[in-house]
Amino acid sequence: MSASMTNGSTTNTTISPEMTGRHDLISSDQVEGTSVYSPAGEKLGTVKYFMVDKTSGDVAYVVMSFGGFLGMGNSYHPLPWKALHYDRERGGYIVSLTREQLEAAPAYAEDMSPDWTNSRYGSQVDTYYGGLPGM
Repeated sequence: MSASMTNGSTTNTTISPEMTGRHDLISSDQVEGTSVYSPAGEKLGTVKYFMVDKTSGDVAYVVMSFGGFLGMGNSYHPLPWKALHYDRERGGYIVSLTREQLEAAPAYAEDMSPDWTNSRYGSQVDTYYGGLPGM
């Protein structure tokens, strides 16, 4: 895959990932909808979106859609971004969690949204995952 860079109305050189050395980068719209699996290969859910620190630009959490049927009744689970590891063979992310651990994790319903401006919510998420082996 290559990309064209434009400068105003003119198109410059085509840049391939091999030329830039950045072939491991992925756009946010390609992350959304990516499957998340347990180490045993069980599909746990899909990436809904992720939360980016406005100041540092670092991805802090990926919010995973979990449960439900045909997109209804899902719960949303923020997972520390660093806890996910991309598996090229599966074309998805692996997280060292069981379904039971995920069910007990901090979550919210589709029609609700946590107050990310309140540091207590992020601390609750970090405390839960920090207490699990392998996280």
